[in-house]
Amino acid sequence: MSEVRAKKALGQHFLTDLNIARKIATSLSGGTSDCPDRVLEVGCGMGVLTQFLLQRDDIITYGAEIDTESVEYLHAHYPDFKERLTEGDFLKMDLRAKYGDRVKIIGNFPYNISSQIFFKVLENRDIVPECVGMIQREVAVRLAEPPGSKEYGILSVLLQAWYDIEYLFTVGEKVFNPPPKVKSAVIRLVRNNTECLDCDEQLFIKVVKASFGQRRKMLRNSLKAAFGNFGGREHRFFSMRAEQLGVADFVELTQWVADNCE
Repeated sequence: MSEVRAKKALGQHFLTDLNIARKIATSLSGGTSDCPDRVLEVGCGMGVLTQFLLQRDDIITYGAEIDTESVEYLHAHYPDFKERLTEGDFLKMDLRAKYGDRVKIIGNFPYNISSQIFFKVLENRDIVPECVGMIQREVAVRLAEPPGSKEYGILSVLLQAWYDIEYLFTVGEKVFNPPPKVKSAVIRLVRNNTECLDCDEQLFIKVVKASFGQRRKMLRNSLKAAFGNFGGREHRFFSMRAEQLGVADFVELTQWVADNCE
């Protein structure tokens, strides 16, 4: 087969610029030739990124591809990769069962599921030390933004709690087939030194989501809507908005909610 037809339902935009593919592939750190890192490429498409990953001897590349037509193309063009390519939905995979206690993630992520991919990384943060992804530029900016920005949101806080995030470079529309209507960007997430937060982590996630649920309102209103009126007690952050708080502030707020939620 010559080429794979891009499917709108899968959010497919195939990268055609080999220089950018090479740049993405080299943005991910590796192990050594004696002890290579396991790397999972999400959405291999026609292998434009895969080919450069396979050239590296400091990583062992695996693939996850949901599109049957793409899988057939990869089998035909990269036969040595066949045994390490899984046809299926990355979002439903048990990463630990399949790849062990350490696997890095890379890919030209479909726009329509990029946030879900990062939530999946977050769920597996104990085994995913690094992730490099090309996503919609608007989302990349949001994830890397510090507190105080209007772009800063739920996923920004949750990812920044456990990862250092770096915006690497912008990618224009014309290097894809079909071209998307927006610019793309490549970001890198590297696991930070936080083993666990100094609060109930499940409650932390609930507090962050509730705080941004009505982001135009002060935290007083957002949190009372989710947790009740706290017996009339108020935290010093209640007169602020969610985007003004950093990770440490949300940890403090979560501790307070745990102590005052009735």
